[in-house]
Amino acid sequence: MTSALTRPVDLDRAVPARDLLDRLAEVPADRTAVVAGDTTLTFGDLRERAARIARRLARHGVGPESVVALCLPRGADLVAALLGTLTAGAAYLPVDPRLPADRRRYLVEDAGVDLVVVADPGVDPLTAGVPQVPVAELTAPDGDTGYRPVPVPPGALAYVIYTSGSTGRPKGVEISRGAAAALLAELESTGIVRGEAGRVGWNASPSFDASVQQWVRVCRGDTLVMLDDQTRADPALLAALIGDAALTDLDITPSHADPLLEHLPAAGAARPLTLLVGGEAISPALWGRIAELVASGVLRAVNVYGPTECTVDATAGWITGEHAPHIGTVLPGLSLRLLDDTLTPVTPGEVGELYLAGSRVGRGYRRRPGLTAERFVADPDAVDGRRMYRTGDLCRQLPDGRLEYLGRADGQVKVRGHRIELGEIEATVAGHPAVVEAAVVLRDDPAGEPTLVAYYRATAAVDPTELRDRAAADLPAYMVPAAFVGLDRFPLTNSGKLDRAALPAPTGAAVPEAPAAGDEPTGRVEELIASVWRHVLGASRISADDNFFKLGGHSLLAIKLVAGVRRELGLSLPVRAVYENPRLRDLARTIESRLDQPAG
Repeated sequence: MTSALTRPVDLDRAVPARDLLDRLAEVPADRTAVVAGDTTLTFGDLRERAARIARRLARHGVGPESVVALCLPRGADLVAALLGTLTAGAAYLPVDPRLPADRRRYLVEDAGVDLVVVADPGVDPLTAGVPQVPVAELTAPDGDTGYRPVPVPPGALAYVIYTSGSTGRPKGVEISRGAAAALLAELESTGIVRGEAGRVGWNASPSFDASVQQWVRVCRGDTLVMLDDQTRADPALLAALIGDAALTDLDITPSHADPLLEHLPAAGAARPLTLLVGGEAISPALWGRIAELVASGVLRAVNVYGPTECTVDATAGWITGEHAPHIGTVLPGLSLRLLDDTLTPVTPGEVGELYLAGSRVGRGYRRRPGLTAERFVADPDAVDGRRMYRTGDLCRQLPDGRLEYLGRADGQVKVRGHRIELGEIEATVAGHPAVVEAAVVLRDDPAGEPTLVAYYRATAAVDPTELRDRAAADLPAYMVPAAFVGLDRFPLTNSGKLDRAALPAPTGAAVPEAPAAGDEPTGRVEELIASVWRHVLGASRISADDNFFKLGGHSLLAIKLVAGVRRELGLSLPVRAVYENPRLRDLARTIESRLDQPAG
């Protein structure tokens, strides 16, 4: 299992990749392609829907190098629209419907899209002057059953995915069809994706590049099982779905994997679940827990690393008890350089910044030639003018070729698998009329989870709740700081720069909403919940009228809350109950009603 991922590889091992749609066309029509709740599509159904969408997109003038925004929730329509866009020869831009309206409009306008596909045409027009078409209109029967993808060269644009931007605005990464096809071929050649058809959980948001690794699998004949938000948020439900849907492969972040492991069934499945763990650094403790499940036959697991700019996964390494956490070796379509500040290779075993070159390096940032030139730099080892991407990640290469990840060389961070430029959040906070200076750092909250904290200096009194509302209106939920701290002055180093390490820890008054001046928790259940809240939220006082999420709670803390209830009361409470009852008093009533129900 380790041979393909434990030795250095280079461009000479690059895997020839057939176009994804050519492969899709060959899958037997009666095989199941997509399972989304009560909806099941065979490959025949999927190709027919994709063909209808492509034909209608063509009537709107969509073709090669066009960009179609897909503002659709995770489901069968999203898969069909994505493949239909590619069938038309065009590229797609994922626009998560859950993003704030202003951010969705920005993505559509900044990318210069040609058309927007939506679920409901009457809600929230994204931008003036761009056609907005409901997906039902694109998929309606038209009497033509032929599946004829528009041929495009490997360098044609396949998708644009936006990542957080250090300048204060997100930037769109352009990836080619050939690069997306090569990703799948390389996962197959290294044994990460096995030869026989599998059942793959689509876990990631379509706006997150890990989703690409998931949807390309359908092009080789695998079944895509779409995970709804409720299942994704509840480790017990997700573990149950893994068994019920007979999943063979699941891509997941370390933060998401950690609470899932205790719910996984014991060994005994005909085929162990393959976990592709990525999106953020994995801790030694989690690595060890996964390695134990691998040794027992419950899992096969690989740690994958890669920037969006290099087509999702750049390196991979099997998770076993033989090694400490590492990110493996570079995949066949890429080569690596570890360079110092002068672009000189570092001495073997020394720390350097990771640069990636090869066939899966992206085309650049959409409509950002200056930024493209800054991050996609000339490869000194290439004779054909090929570029390499500067990742900003610090690594050390071990004697056997494995890479040890050592953190960032800049202000970029990862929170629950999401890549975040702190400068983008700082620009939003500093946009308040009274704020003259802002800084955002990543700190551990009282429960040990990484949490964003915003610091600001203002010319007048500013309510932290106002700043939070401003951030929530402009940024995705995972980028909204959990606390806002006002300072009279920012601490500086001897050289006059901001001393981020000296910024004070947030206090209870710095959270978006101070604890309500309501009744004290009473009764066994209310008092127990208050105790758990104090532990996971770090609040000194909890009222029965407090709201979990307004006190800084988020999805991972909700999972910890549910785990605390199970530990103390022996009750398996679904995570959705926390979202449906965020007020302590209401959650207590829900728990009490479940405790009163007869067993069985």
